[in-house]
Amino acid sequence: MLFILPRLCRQHLRSYVQSHIRQLTTGQPNVCIVGAGPAGFYTAQQILKGNPNAVVDIYEKLPVPFGLVRYGVAPDHPEVKNVINTFTQTASKDRCTFIGNVTIGKDISIADLQKAYSAVVLSYGADNDRLLGVPGENLKNVISARSFVGWYNGLPQDIDLQVNLDVEKAVIIGHGNVALDVARILLMPIDLLKKTDISQYSLDALSKSRIKEVTVIGRRGPLQVAFTIKELREMIRLPDCKPVLSQADFLGVDKLIQDLPRPRRRLTELMYKTCMEPTEKDLKLWETAQKSWSLSFCMSPLEIFGDKDVTGLKLGINKLQGEDLVKQSAILTDQTIDMSCGLVLRSIGYKSILIDPDIPFDTKSGTIPNKESRVEGKPGMYCTGWVSTGPVGVILTTMNQAFETGKTVVKDINDGILDLTKPGKRDILNILNSKGVQTVSFKDWENIDQFEVKQGEDIGKPREKMVDISQMVSVAKKS
Repeated sequence: MLFILPRLCRQHLRSYVQSHIRQLTTGQPNVCIVGAGPAGFYTAQQILKGNPNAVVDIYEKLPVPFGLVRYGVAPDHPEVKNVINTFTQTASKDRCTFIGNVTIGKDISIADLQKAYSAVVLSYGADNDRLLGVPGENLKNVISARSFVGWYNGLPQDIDLQVNLDVEKAVIIGHGNVALDVARILLMPIDLLKKTDISQYSLDALSKSRIKEVTVIGRRGPLQVAFTIKELREMIRLPDCKPVLSQADFLGVDKLIQDLPRPRRRLTELMYKTCMEPTEKDLKLWETAQKSWSLSFCMSPLEIFGDKDVTGLKLGINKLQGEDLVKQSAILTDQTIDMSCGLVLRSIGYKSILIDPDIPFDTKSGTIPNKESRVEGKPGMYCTGWVSTGPVGVILTTMNQAFETGKTVVKDINDGILDLTKPGKRDILNILNSKGVQTVSFKDWENIDQFEVKQGEDIGKPREKMVDISQMVSVAKKS
């Protein structure tokens, strides 16, 4: 029947058959993924789907999977965490193995992984945050939004974060979704937070908070904010809290709205109406509010004041320039203003770190140099997610990029570029065992999951996360 197929179809079929014959005669594709967050799981999903012989092992430094889905998503956004169901399906496949509690660069090296695997995919995310680079940044109560998010979400490395909530005003530097998430958590009624999986120690601290006013500052204008309409809408409707927006910031914006791309148009329209044309329902909701939040535009921090604790900051006034209204850049002027506050959170982006000297790394951008996910100068090494692109987009963005990475790995397998004779996890597990590293499997994780859900049920929450790694491992290994 082959001779009646169109020529292109015959070529595709011949290539497909040849690739499978090559795999049968040369070995099995063993792929290692470093990082069990969304980028890692989506890449694994695509590789398993794209090559029926591929085996994928996902390594994670924590004893628990899911990365920012577990530790980055706001506790009052449980619907966003539903992707865990998809990741669980991937991890439950026979050809996929989760290996937790393993730190790459410490317990095992990249060189070891390259010796054992046909392909190594780096998807370990962005564990550091960008600094403001201004005087006073090291004062007490000047902290990163990334650390604050980790603190209220129970990320082990952030549970001892020193944050003083015994102040009335907080300032957040940055106009992204993380900034609004942090503002919302600071201002949300404690009775609503009690129903989430927020960590109990942070819930206790927030219940004693005196913060009544949060100002969210950005260096550009209303047309360039990086948050999305969902997060803005939640802030506008936050119980017992009112938005305070300056009409001067929105003069003439109504004349520009129709020329904006649709998502930006809807977002800008909501900001404009909230400021200039609030509904009767909105006004009634806000009239008795005891707390408030505001957006400040075209400001850049120049200095943070205080003796030991922060008391305020000096802000430079920016002007915008550029023909593309959405992409205008901020230019600092010689005008400044001072703003008082007792807490400063910087939310100006995350940054990846170098975990092993054998990985090419651009320290300036905090990314691994790559072309179409292939790491420059390192055959068989790939990267995906924020360590590849920088901290951009949402989970959907990460999913699409990770799928492309998975397809690239599959293509290189099928094209005979990768060495399919490598042994896979056998050699790595032997090394880890010789060092006494206690690994955690996905079945072990399910023990942790059940324990946390039970702990949460006992206090009326969907789960209470464990924050001690040794306790996680102990629970994981209980039969």
